[in-house]
Amino acid sequence: MLDIVQLCKDAKTASTGLALAGTEKKDRALSLLAHWLRDNTAAIVSENDKDVTEARRKGLSDALIDRLRLTPERVQSIASDLEDVIRLPDPVGEEFETGVLPNGLRARKVRVPLGVIAVIYESRPNVTIDVASLALKSGNAVILRGGSETIHSNRILVEGIRHALKSAEIDPRVVQFIDDPSRDLVSQLLKMHQFIDMLIPRGGAGLHAYCRENSSIPVITGGIGICHLYVDESADLQKSIEVIRNAKIQRPSVCNALDTVLVHQRVAGILVPRLIDALRQDGVSFRVGENLMKSLGLSANKSVQSAGPEDYDTEWLSLVLGIKQVNSLNEAIQHIAAHSTGHSDGILTENEENARRFTREVDSAVVYVNASTRFTDGSQLGLGAEVAVSTQRLHARGPMALRELTTFKWVVEGDYQVRE
Repeated sequence: MLDIVQLCKDAKTASTGLALAGTEKKDRALSLLAHWLRDNTAAIVSENDKDVTEARRKGLSDALIDRLRLTPERVQSIASDLEDVIRLPDPVGEEFETGVLPNGLRARKVRVPLGVIAVIYESRPNVTIDVASLALKSGNAVILRGGSETIHSNRILVEGIRHALKSAEIDPRVVQFIDDPSRDLVSQLLKMHQFIDMLIPRGGAGLHAYCRENSSIPVITGGIGICHLYVDESADLQKSIEVIRNAKIQRPSVCNALDTVLVHQRVAGILVPRLIDALRQDGVSFRVGENLMKSLGLSANKSVQSAGPEDYDTEWLSLVLGIKQVNSLNEAIQHIAAHSTGHSDGILTENEENARRFTREVDSAVVYVNASTRFTDGSQLGLGAEVAVSTQRLHARGPMALRELTTFKWVVEGDYQVRE
């Protein structure tokens, strides 16, 4: 069995040298990795096909299979994201909050890496590259534990990462990979607080709960999105339909995809029939509030069903959309407070005061005005990539990228001062 203790020790040892590596060396490793991905796209897709075939054999859902699939286009996109990371400023060594104290001491904060980050994730092999690239650029060693459903994909991607690190003369031990799917190893990993500084689980609610309850390492949770869009009575309805379509169907299997539309009662009679007609053509089925079903004269059928009490607490990850009528902005905000996971929620409106109130009162990691929830993504928000979307308040919130993978230390310089 894999020696988790030694693996963590190796990561901790290697992290010291990486923390001192210059930006040029780190960027060179990222550039080499981008070239390797492009040169080896066919081999990567071939290994990924093994995972997809096995997933189908095991009966995994279409949503999960979509998450684990790598196409040539997706591999090229991953390589492009790496180049975006290269162009981002290196946060390590940034100085801020500088000042001279009354006693003459010169104090400043200096940004430094966290140290060693462990990431446990499911289904999405692109996370292997995203996490490794951001950890490298921010000077952190990383321990990767992907799911058994992506083992072939992850093995070849880690092979490419280590090739790039060696070519850039960086200790390849800064990226560790747990290629044994045994859950006992995860239990061991969660107790390695003497070597690991932060743990990030990326997966379902069960994984998050298990890590929170069993880890002795600080845990950053997030990535579970029950996302809402509220259509205000002042909204441009045709534009709203296009935003809703994008948020729902562009990639329904990801955490920032739309789950529930809340519609003001004054426009529900106009918007909802149009919305159902438009999105039904894209294969979307609907869970509609019972009162709205009655007022619109809708009858249950294959694509339109009455919403059950659990439907508004479901992250669909598929082409299913909840629709509920609300009487006011206040009711919409209350519904979101009761059912949102604090990931991504938005308002579609032409009323500036309603927009201001929504952004002030809705307590989510990312709050939108007249935009799709699909923009909750590190690459879309100018961060290059992300290691996770945090929905908690401590340390980081929203897409976590380079700066969120650092902390700081105080540097205080004096002239042999002593405290009186």
